[in-house]
Amino acid sequence: MKKFLLVCVAAFAVMGVMAQEAQDEVAPAQAPSEKTSWPLWLSFNTSDAPDITGLHLTLPYGTVDSVTGFDIGIYSHVRYMEGLQTNLLRNDAIDQLAGIQVGIYNTAGRADLFGIQLGLFNEVQTIRGAQGGIVNVANAVYGFQVGIVNRAETMYGFQVGIVNIIRESELPFCPIVNIGLNEYTRF
Repeated sequence: MKKFLLVCVAAFAVMGVMAQEAQDEVAPAQAPSEKTSWPLWLSFNTSDAPDITGLHLTLPYGTVDSVTGFDIGIYSHVRYMEGLQTNLLRNDAIDQLAGIQVGIYNTAGRADLFGIQLGLFNEVQTIRGAQGGIVNVANAVYGFQVGIVNRAETMYGFQVGIVNIIRESELPFCPIVNIGLNEYTRF
């Protein structure tokens, strides 16, 4: 069994090298870009980091421009996030988030979210998906919010919680369940 696993690992390594050589032969020479992709990046209070495709570890705090993959740690600040962002204290995506945020405080305050936020406090500009937490705040929601306090400016979906507020609705406040059928043209 050990020999079989060793052969599989060697085969994958050789295939990767052969694929890279084939790509180098076919692809024309390109000038090196200013930004590169890294499979793993450890952030220690950085502010100028590369785009990451893979795993971004933030210990204790990290700032990068773009993450495609996993962002794991204590506190993270990302401009573009695609994938899973799970940090203990805060997840922060500035411009675009497609995926899942899990943590105590999740924010995509000025961003559009396509996915899910799960945490104690969740906030987003516009969302197509779901928010689950104690407090959920959004400007526009296409989906649902589940929590103790849910607030949306406009909504096409429903809220489940003790305090449910949809400001631009026929029924702006309704405990337990509130349904919004507002069209929001920004999406």
